[in-house]
Formats: sequence, C-alpha cells, structure tokens
Amino acid sequence: MTAPAHQQMIFVNLPVNDLEASKKFFTELGYSINPRFSDEKAASVVISETIFAMLLTKPFYSTFTKKEIADSTKTSEVLIALSAESREKVDELVDRALALGGSPSGETQDHGFMYGRSFDDLDGHTWEVVWMDPSAIEG
Repeated sequence: MTAPAHQQMIFVNLPVNDLEASKKFFTELGYSINPRFSDEKAASVVISETIFAMLLTKPFYSTFTKKEIADSTKTSEVLIALSAESREKVDELVDRALALGGSPSGETQDHGFMYGRSFDDLDGHTWEVVWMDPSAIEG
C-alpha cells in the first residue's frame, strides 16, 4: 500500500458542557489548543499533526446536526482510540486524565502484545489509549 499524496486529517467534534473546563482538562493532559480555530464556542485541541478534537459548546454543536445530542454520561456515542508509544505511556496518559477529573471506563486490557486502558473525559466521552508491540504488527 502506497502512502496517499494528501495526508488526511481527522477532526473529532465533541459537544461539551463547559468549554473552559474541557480546555483546561485537555491542556493539562499535555495537548495544546490551536487559537486560530478556537473562540468562545469552540476549541481545537491538537492531538497530533493530523488529529484534532473539536470541543464545541452544545448550542454550537447543535448547528451541525438535526439529531438530538447524546448524553455521553449515559449513552455511548463514540469510542475514541489513541495509540501510545509504550505501555508506560498508556498508563501515564490515563492516570493523568483520572487525576484531572476524568473517570475510569472499562477494564484494563492486557493481551501481552497489546495493552490498553480507557477513561471518560469531563463530558463522558470515552477515550481508549492503546499500545501494540510493533513486532506483533509486522507479523
């Protein structure tokens, strides 16, 4: 498989109750906010060069959909999975999220070649953080 000429990006749009609290949560996790794409209704959290979480106030989020906004503390609307470079990095990120007010989500998954843990952010969105042994991927 050849690399595409255009590097695709992903923007995960998430409705939030308190934009300032959510911005603080994600910046304290170690991510930055791109001010060019942020204002009083939205914040662009830079996860990587190609991954962004767009935190949108619920009234602003509702302008993008005719569907009811899920109460993510009661209903699963999405599972966001992020890779980590090691088992230790999985634990660091999830432990930091829990210390900042996130809550545990699910059980730790340890399959030897793959290790993962999950947390729910301040609004109940589930983030899975997973490490996989590169030699297991190469087959």
